[in-house]
Amino acid sequence: MTQYKKKNTTEKGLTPTMENYLEAIYNLSREKRTVRVKDIAKKLGVKMPTVSSMLKTLSEKGLIFYEKYEFLEMTGKGYTIGSEINHRHQTLKTFLIDILQIGQDQADEDACRMEHAVSPSTLERITQFMEFVKNCPRTGDDWLKRFNEYRIYGKQKNKFFEKIREFSRQYADGINDPGVKEK
Repeated sequence: MTQYKKKNTTEKGLTPTMENYLEAIYNLSREKRTVRVKDIAKKLGVKMPTVSSMLKTLSEKGLIFYEKYEFLEMTGKGYTIGSEINHRHQTLKTFLIDILQIGQDQADEDACRMEHAVSPSTLERITQFMEFVKNCPRTGDDWLKRFNEYRIYGKQKNKFFEKIREFSRQYADGINDPGVKEK
């Protein structure tokens, strides 16, 4: 199981906007050899002077190395925080897409907002839940398919009782199966 312990970056005086910049810089630095102001502006949909102002702030906090009109580089501390933020984002996005079946663009947008507020223990619980759904023999893809049906068609009393009877039969068969050990 993935053990993830996030340092609470907001306690270090980072705003969600600062976290968004660090995540963008982190992702750009993994895609490109050099990160430039114009790359960040394009990725975040903001103007270059806005980026320059934020880079100065991040530099003062010791999260990036930046000189005006030069390339920028993340410090070890900045890289760690950027990586943590990206991990939270990707975990939440995966949960929204794979479990709740939210569309990719909406999931990305929602994950971006959620990543700043979710606690480490809640993120760990979401991760555990995703692992459970994917690995438990009584859940998995069939369970997600049923959730999607419920989401689309709502509660259908007849189907609900049919599923309970089906589960009861499977449970009884498992107990009566000589290969299944009773506790």
